[in-house]
Amino acid sequence: MSLEALSLVRQVEYVFRQLEEELISAVAGTVIIHIRNNAVGKYGIRHNPIESKNGQIGQAEQGMTASQVQSFRQMAVDSLKLKRNWTHGEILYDFSVRSGTGTWSASILFESNYNLANGMFRYQPKYSQKLRDTP
Repeated sequence: MSLEALSLVRQVEYVFRQLEEELISAVAGTVIIHIRNNAVGKYGIRHNPIESKNGQIGQAEQGMTASQVQSFRQMAVDSLKLKRNWTHGEILYDFSVRSGTGTWSASILFESNYNLANGMFRYQPKYSQKLRDTP
């Protein structure tokens, strides 16, 4: 079964399952999901910049826990209820883990995309072709 045959909810669940290991090591960033015809085209994580001091990269902080990733995935799926009447675009989930507190936060951004050329310009045969085709 292809990924496109699944509902968008199931596709987003799949995306988060694929990104789970990366989320566990991420302190902050953005999960990006590109949608075309209500199907996930591509996805990934944009990690927030890694800081360095005096040319040295510091010790990596702990990212999300497995239960936080599960909550994040559920929040992402629940957010799809807010998506209305568009089939092409992006969904961005910004997230961050607060060090030392064990809490995390996320925000959601929907972006719909439309292509004016598809809806406005239709193929119209040339006038000379119309004359040839008429009996």
